[in-house]
Amino acid sequence: MTTTRAALGEADIRLLLKSTAPEERALAAHRLCRHIDRPHLDDAERAEAQEILRLMARDAAEQVRRALAVTLKSSPLIPRDVANRLARDLESIAAPLLSFSPAFSDEDLAEIVRLGGPVRQAAVARRPALSPRVTTAIAEHAEAEPVRIACANDGAAFSDRGLLKAVERFEASEGVLAAIALRKALPASVAERLLHLASEALRTTLLERQALESPAALAIALGAHERASLDLVEAAGRAADLAAFVAHLRRGGRLTASLLLRALAHGHMGFFEWSLAELSGVPHHRAWLMIHDAGELGLRAIYERAGLPARLLPAFRAAVDAFHSLELDDAPGALARFQRRMLERFLTRPQAISREDIDYLLDKIDRLTQGAATVEEAAAAA
Repeated sequence: MTTTRAALGEADIRLLLKSTAPEERALAAHRLCRHIDRPHLDDAERAEAQEILRLMARDAAEQVRRALAVTLKSSPLIPRDVANRLARDLESIAAPLLSFSPAFSDEDLAEIVRLGGPVRQAAVARRPALSPRVTTAIAEHAEAEPVRIACANDGAAFSDRGLLKAVERFEASEGVLAAIALRKALPASVAERLLHLASEALRTTLLERQALESPAALAIALGAHERASLDLVEAAGRAADLAAFVAHLRRGGRLTASLLLRALAHGHMGFFEWSLAELSGVPHHRAWLMIHDAGELGLRAIYERAGLPARLLPAFRAAVDAFHSLELDDAPGALARFQRRMLERFLTRPQAISREDIDYLLDKIDRLTQGAATVEEAAAAA
């Protein structure tokens, strides 16, 4: 033990135990923390060091406890019980540890967010890495500024539920909405909700950051919800969680036959498959087989089970046939060309669709044609 105490700074331990001056004990605590925070402590030294830290955490002098919290805020040496004790201390002592210490579990951090007040919540929100469990607690319980800090933190992982909760609670806070809009990637359901709530300036930011098309914002401003939803499906690249997205649309009463027809005519077969699966209650793999491999009867059966209008079945059949007749290659601009051919093929077949849907699809053809011309001009110039 003598060797261990010597290794950890025996003179400072004696001063910490016997001095009546808080300033002297704080200085000794600082030196001890520096001495203790070494990478190669053996088991005996580590156990001794942790007992010394427990002693510091119980010291009556605020300066001693702050010296411990600030000096060892990032150290793996602090025991969990000491970290949690200091997290409930004065805010100036708790904040450094809450922002950096690896001693806390996700459960600890979530509990501190629920009960700790805005200063502690903000300290947790600044941590270099946050799990969805902690960020969900922040979204559900924290005040606006800690939520904004967490949303602006690139190391904070959010679940869809957590982000939607943050939007729901702070839909009037431009700061929170801006922090969410500036995240590197957003679930389609969150982006859609933001477009409904955001100011014009924030919509522009959202469209730029998330690569959404400007007609999406225009469509929302005009109240054309189905067009906006389809544009979000396109912006998500059909690589986001389509199952969750179509479920979100259905809960909002927006998974309509018109939306599905526009999506399918534009070549979004994955969206169509997941939508029929959602509406019919059939697992996706079975829905896929019925649409693609079971002939006309398969599509008819799942279409009717989904409760879609009988008069539009020929139009959906034409769109599925057009999709099967085309191939997507890997050449530059191939996706836009495929979508343009898909729309043209679909619109040249007789089917009973509304004038509004026809106008919308024709507008899509115009936009794709203009985009293809731009790509070809750029290729020629190169």
